[in-house]
Amino acid sequence: MDARDAADVAELVERARHGDGAAWARLVERYSGLLWSVARSYGLGEADAGDAVQTTWLRLVERIDGIERPGAVGRWLVVTVRRESMRTARRASRQAPLDADGALPAAAPPPEEVALARERFGQVAAALEALPRRCQVLLRLFALAPSYAELSAALEMPVGSIGPTRARCLESLLRRLA
Repeated sequence: MDARDAADVAELVERARHGDGAAWARLVERYSGLLWSVARSYGLGEADAGDAVQTTWLRLVERIDGIERPGAVGRWLVVTVRRESMRTARRASRQAPLDADGALPAAAPPPEEVALARERFGQVAAALEALPRRCQVLLRLFALAPSYAELSAALEMPVGSIGPTRARCLESLLRRLA
């Protein structure tokens, strides 16, 4: 994020502190995609990711007066959504989904096309899981991050390193799939 972007974000945070609904809306518009992509990178489903993102916004509402560097609120939001996502993922891993009768739901056999697609998806997922964690997170977030600057903040990586790192990660992924 350049200095002008940081100043724009700082101004939005200051206006939001004073109850400006339009400033809140701009902050939500600017960062929601990034927050969703971070939450989803923890393997959360849509509902759990939504809970993590919503809780992150709630935390900002509760703590906006204590934000010391308003221009860096994006980093604060990313750290907060990471923590919420980890908490949610841990909680979800301890719970098994049950049907209305309290039993584990039975899986219906999928049609042949779905089976083939799932097999390929499984191959890609396995190849992605075999990559170093940094590559896994970068590739997942890259698809959803609104800008290189915000991706840089989310990954704590220089903007200039994102493209080359992504290329190396994709090359490694393709080698694993070959």
